[in-house]
Amino acid sequence: MEEGYSIKDLEVLSGIKAHTIRIWEKRYDLLKPNRTDTNIRYYTDEDLRRMLNVSMLVKNGFKISRVSKWDDTEIKDKVISVSEGKTTESDYVERLLLHMLNFDTTGFITLTNEVITKFGFEMSVFKVFFSLFERIGTYWQVGSVFPAQEHFVSNIFRQKLIAEIDKLPLNKTKGKTMIFFLPERELHELSLLFYSYLAQKSGYNVVYLGQFLPFNDLEKIHSNLEVDFVFAAFINPLSKENLEEYLKRLKDIFHKQKVFITGLQVQEHSPKLPRNVKTVKDYNEFKKFLG
Repeated sequence: MEEGYSIKDLEVLSGIKAHTIRIWEKRYDLLKPNRTDTNIRYYTDEDLRRMLNVSMLVKNGFKISRVSKWDDTEIKDKVISVSEGKTTESDYVERLLLHMLNFDTTGFITLTNEVITKFGFEMSVFKVFFSLFERIGTYWQVGSVFPAQEHFVSNIFRQKLIAEIDKLPLNKTKGKTMIFFLPERELHELSLLFYSYLAQKSGYNVVYLGQFLPFNDLEKIHSNLEVDFVFAAFINPLSKENLEEYLKRLKDIFHKQKVFITGLQVQEHSPKLPRNVKTVKDYNEFKKFLG
């Protein structure tokens, strides 16, 4: 975003309608947008942080006429005061987003640990962290979050997930084997890691194959390993035709196994599924299957 944030970005990120933001600019002099050579208004990082903070205060009962008279220090102090008393799931998401936008590692990890202590790891992912990543995904799609911010958050959560998986006891019995993988060109593995965590916690023998797995390797795995279940995620942009073709090829290899699929592309395309392929819509659905 060479020219900063558009008013649409501010609307998406703050939850305040663009029409309302314009009124606040005119009536209360809340923001002072810059303009491009073609006279299109745009906003800086400082404008965005101010808008996010003002939005949080207004949503918590403060009058915009009052908040608009405060300088940035006063607004920040009030936000911190409000945040300390707010512990609902949506409040945690808002606060984590602020830490992300500021690349505040200490604040982000401290708050993440607070959430996990309150809800437990599994419910934290379900109640808070999934919502956070849905918001980040929306912002990234409209260009309001740049890759470094997404990577900052993703790497922190990846560390947390791996640490939690390491705490699980190894399955020493001959339980059912479930392989987890991301197809070629797929790098977003957080949901896959979490579902593998659930499977291992439920006693399955988990074989985690990770990102960017060449399709030919699946054929080799099938020849060398007795597999009961397969789990794949599709997040990166992919046409419906290519997704359905991939699923057919997957079915041809693992025709005796149940294949679970999840991810943004599955939700968007609702592909025609081979008889042994099942869509995992959410955490609860997969938990029920695991028993």
